[in-house]
Amino acid sequence: MANLIINGGKKLSGTITPSGNKNSVLPLLCASLLTDEEVTIKNVPELTDVKLLVESLKSVGSKVEWNQKTSSIKINNSKTSRSFFKNDFPLGMRGSILLFAPLLHRMKKLVIKNKIGGCTLGIREIDPHLEILRRFGAKIKNGGQISMEIKDRFKAADVWLDYMSVTTTENFIMAAVLAKGKSKITNAASEPHVQDLCRFLNQSGAKISGIGTSTLEIEGVKKLKGTSFKVGSDHHEIATLLALGAMTGGKVTVKEVPLDHFPLIISSFAKLGVEIKAEGNSLVVKEKQDLKVKPTYTKNVLQKIEGAPWPYFPVDLLPLMVALATKAKGTIMFWNKVYEGGFFWVPEMIKFGAHIVVSDPHRIIVFGNNPMKPAEVDAPDVIRATVALAMAALAIKGESTIKNADPILRAHPNFTYKIKSLGADIRWEAEQD
Repeated sequence: MANLIINGGKKLSGTITPSGNKNSVLPLLCASLLTDEEVTIKNVPELTDVKLLVESLKSVGSKVEWNQKTSSIKINNSKTSRSFFKNDFPLGMRGSILLFAPLLHRMKKLVIKNKIGGCTLGIREIDPHLEILRRFGAKIKNGGQISMEIKDRFKAADVWLDYMSVTTTENFIMAAVLAKGKSKITNAASEPHVQDLCRFLNQSGAKISGIGTSTLEIEGVKKLKGTSFKVGSDHHEIATLLALGAMTGGKVTVKEVPLDHFPLIISSFAKLGVEIKAEGNSLVVKEKQDLKVKPTYTKNVLQKIEGAPWPYFPVDLLPLMVALATKAKGTIMFWNKVYEGGFFWVPEMIKFGAHIVVSDPHRIIVFGNNPMKPAEVDAPDVIRATVALAMAALAIKGESTIKNADPILRAHPNFTYKIKSLGADIRWEAEQD
């Protein structure tokens, strides 16, 4: 484990290019199993979860060439074999569940021996994924270990999800593209990374319509071809960089932004007094902005930012906005409609002097512009909450320590390097035994 040492209070300014979206790369790597032809994925971030999934693919016979200098991966799965597969999944990460449909398509039978993992926000629920595969004709047995089997190929399915689950939607898509017949999913997730998966598969010869909506129709094909695909920029990292500029009074320009994904994010920044301008395919937050919570027209009702499945405001961005809100004059509510443990890390933010009231497991109220001071805080095992603590420290004059800050590296490659390029005084320090 490692700590982040931050000497904050410095104005952060500069121009920066964000990394590729990790949540796109993982399903694309899994989906590459659906073809025997070579696939190239570009703009791949160098992250722990990506490394784990690459090693898992190599272990079943995939040929993977990862050029980290060009941020690209070439992969050929034509030599994969069930004889290599030991029935063990890297279940501590999101990508593991996304192997279910592609591996079952390729190997026809799978046995899950190890337990399902998850992050601090909650255990990865396996039931919706198994139900999806069952609807596609898989026979599933649970006798201490879970076995899945199909005879030849998946059969088309029509599914209405009870919740817009990203990974469940992605498993549905990967099963449907090679299924016999036409499949349909209603109440599908539509996040940018789900859209990337659909476009990647369509480039490979799939027939997916409704991309970016909550209803997808997929005409199954017999075979997919190889392709080359560039992953979109990570909207989480883009929002982080913009918020850091606003919090520290600097001017930050973020390049290569998928602008069509940002209208709601930009309007949510505006609720905290932050004006963001588009210049070409870049977003710019100007220096010395007056951070102030925008009053509501309805008196006696708090301004609020609500997080829920896309196209709602992304729940993963709520911690970043909480950090920003601690610097804004006024009071604002945050409502996490997905995770009941989404704000459990708030006591660590309070150690900096933030005035935050936890209303219930889903809602908090931030009373902004309270005097903040340097502190030593403990990072939770949640990527964005750890980033939020680092953001607060960067905006406070003096030295702070974020203990066990490693979760940042699961989503933000070269985090300290990028923040340093904006003028931050930040470094990693190994924790002593």
